Amino acid sequence: MKKVLKQLKQYKKDTFLCISMAALEVVMEILLPFVTALIIDQGLEAGNLSKVYFYGALMVGMAFLSLVFGAMAGRFAASSASGLAANLRQAVYDNIQTFSFSNIDKFSVPGLVTRMTTDITNVQNAFMMIIRIAVRAPLMLVFSFIMCLVISPRLSSMFLIAVVFLAIVIGTIMVVTLRIFNRVFQKYDDLNASVQENISAIRVVKAFVREGYENKKFAKASQGLYRMFVKAEGLLAFNNPAMMVAVYFCIISVSWFGAQFIVEGSLSTGDLTSLFSYIMSLLMSLMMLSMVVVMISMSLASVRRIGEVLSETPDLRDPDQPVYQVADGSVDFENVSFSYKHGSGKNALSHIDLHIRSGETIGVIGGTGSGKSSLVNLICRLYDVDEGAVKVGGVDVRRYDMEALRNQVSVVLQKNTLFSGTILDNLRWGNPDATDQECIEACKAACADEFIDRLPDGYQTRIERGGANVSGGQKQRLCIARALLKKPKVLILDDSTSAVDTATDAKIRQAFAQKIPGTTKIIIAQRISSVEGADRILVLDNGQVNGFDTHENLLKTNAIYREIYESQVKGGGDFDQPA
Repeated sequence: MKKVLKQLKQYKKDTFLCISMAALEVVMEILLPFVTALIIDQGLEAGNLSKVYFYGALMVGMAFLSLVFGAMAGRFAASSASGLAANLRQAVYDNIQTFSFSNIDKFSVPGLVTRMTTDITNVQNAFMMIIRIAVRAPLMLVFSFIMCLVISPRLSSMFLIAVVFLAIVIGTIMVVTLRIFNRVFQKYDDLNASVQENISAIRVVKAFVREGYENKKFAKASQGLYRMFVKAEGLLAFNNPAMMVAVYFCIISVSWFGAQFIVEGSLSTGDLTSLFSYIMSLLMSLMMLSMVVVMISMSLASVRRIGEVLSETPDLRDPDQPVYQVADGSVDFENVSFSYKHGSGKNALSHIDLHIRSGETIGVIGGTGSGKSSLVNLICRLYDVDEGAVKVGGVDVRRYDMEALRNQVSVVLQKNTLFSGTILDNLRWGNPDATDQECIEACKAACADEFIDRLPDGYQTRIERGGANVSGGQKQRLCIARALLKKPKVLILDDSTSAVDTATDAKIRQAFAQKIPGTTKIIIAQRISSVEGADRILVLDNGQVNGFDTHENLLKTNAIYREIYESQVKGGGDFDQPA
């Protein structure tokens, strides 16, 4: 809760002003029944019209002030609640940007989306109700009860009985529903996950005619959410019956005993009229409080979920005195072991010893799950090693400023991502200050100019979200060009030419040799033709180094490499390579 309220920042003033205006509004409303009693007792029953006019005018003025204070309280409440929500979204988003891959692995993407949308909206609505109604209702309750004590201490005891009864009922409901709402938002995550997965893979769904299956999966998630809400709302429905029991108990009790007191002469007609007004004010404030309870029950679960993201600290941090300059593109793995879940005993990489000279071209090959992507993720410090050290330019990557390191280690990942905007906008992710000519040169090196020149708008062609309007091979080439614009000391291609034909693949590798000879190039691939021209080739098997040598030597000495080579050559070579 402290972490959430800390985000009020510049909106604290509006919050306090809202509370002040709400308090003044309550004062005006509380005094109105008291003035009504004076009109009846001193004006109507005494036959004094001047008193009626005076107190009537006073009531009009107080009602107008109540209206003004109420309107101002509403404006300040809207400003502070919306401001809190805006700051919360920004704080959550900013914290997510600092997460390492291992931090992101703890939260599902749908879960993070739900926290930034549904959960923050719940907190915004609850906060608005709290600073308006949760301030107004208790003040109304206290002041109404004080006025009842002033008018008739004996009749006021009836209100205490009603308040205690309602407090017990509402408290019980709140405790139970809070547990249910904690589970409700987990169901929201499941629902969002179903929608996101279906939409992102809609082509696959339609290709395999699985719309019916996806509909059933969504309906199951939706039904689970429906049942949880019905259960929670069913419990909250007891609020109104309990409230009506308390209202009628107070009305009947005050009517019965008030009539006796009037007959005895210890209570005037005006006082009894005021009491009825205060009864309704008191019980209406309790009714408003019960509504606040519902919102608080929902928002507490949301507050907890938002707090989890705000409290999450990045696993990877910059050192106290970071190194900002990367000397060269040399890469050294010194007895490196790594697992995605530290301490699990299931290593993705075990005892890796590698030494790559600056400017070398290194091919990496191995079966699925052999640890190829894990290996290169450690070079740019997307994860930290469990044991040993990874060095770039002779310095442990943990000693670098992460931004400086990643600017010099450019990675084209397996999952190529383009963003909505023009081709030039996407290319300049690699270098925001790159000129048009530099972008064109990078595209030529990545063989992307071949298809860009055929587009009607050329480099100004708009890329749809996720690169939906370009092919897989075109997307890969644009991502390679984007990486080249960074002019890195180490370039890593993680299976990034799998969607291009072998002829284009060869052109890209030839361009690398000519245009970035001093850059260390690490190429992960599934086909031998992509790596056989490398200076040395690394063969990985079950997270361990099985071989590290030239293509010719590996064919002689390494069984795994020879098996891969023969299976591809005897099988007729790559599908797009001439026999």
